[in-house]
Amino acid sequence: SGINCLFSGLIGRSWAMVFAAGGFKVKLYDIAQQQLTSALENIRKQMKELEETGFLKGDLSAEQQFSLISICTDLKAAVEGATFIQECTPETLELKKKIFSQLDLIVDDNVILSSSTSCLLPSKLFTGLKHVKQCIVSHPVNPPYFVPLVEIVPHPETDPSAVERTYALMKKIGQSPVKLNREVEGFVLNRLQYAVISEAWRLVDEGVISPTDLDLVMSDGLGMRYAFIGPLETMHLNAEG
Repeated sequence: SGINCLFSGLIGRSWAMVFAAGGFKVKLYDIAQQQLTSALENIRKQMKELEETGFLKGDLSAEQQFSLISICTDLKAAVEGATFIQECTPETLELKKKIFSQLDLIVDDNVILSSSTSCLLPSKLFTGLKHVKQCIVSHPVNPPYFVPLVEIVPHPETDPSAVERTYALMKKIGQSPVKLNREVEGFVLNRLQYAVISEAWRLVDEGVISPTDLDLVMSDGLGMRYAFIGPLETMHLNAEG
């Protein structure tokens, strides 16, 4: 089964590497051949460096993983044989909608259409598409190669099987998927992040603490705990439990 990554920017390249590490054949699509050629060079270089430093993901060698990635400037050819399509265009609603409406005309009923968007709601992206049941947001955290979280956000009309298939695929390639039961502005990661940021601004603004020390509270305090367990588990395990 093939994976198709649309657009070869930073996130597209990262996804391609993550899927290849999981042993999947990947087609990387972009409109400009030059863009693709340099993306491939960049991926090869990164894979070699990761292998040399012992950080390469998956069971295959860098060479084997690299051989799973091919490039394509024809959208129709790119999606042929794909079971999962990951869109990685810039964060512009109009551009993403345009791409999904093009895909809507050429894909079959089995492929999952997934967007990497970090902030655009599925209802804004996918409403009105013939294949809306197959559409989903899979929001990675930058850089996806080292940060495994993927937020899976359904459109109100997304088929539950599309959610399950996406979840299983992300697990298979070694990411850490979480399912949102419904869409919400900012998804979950950024809502938590914004809550922390707004309190951080307030404490610095009110002269309680310097910016440098505020950052230390997180990096040498809270953050060390949160690297292993979340806030709810922390409360559950605290003191007497």
